[in-house]
Amino acid sequence: MSTASRSNAACPICGTAPSPEFKPFCSRGCRDRDLLNWLGDGYRLPGKPVPNGLDSDADPAL
Repeated sequence: MSTASRSNAACPICGTAPSPEFKPFCSRGCRDRDLLNWLGDGYRLPGKPVPNGLDSDADPAL
């Protein structure tokens, strides 16, 4: 996507025109909602379930 077409894109949260101060979002509220989605696993992709008692971050060599 070119820079010119990105500059005219709508806010990814609510679809209104972006504000120069909060670009690509239209407001602080939409920017904060997007951050909360990241922090709360709102953008998590589904994967294979982890067996009980195993931590996906644990080193298997230990």
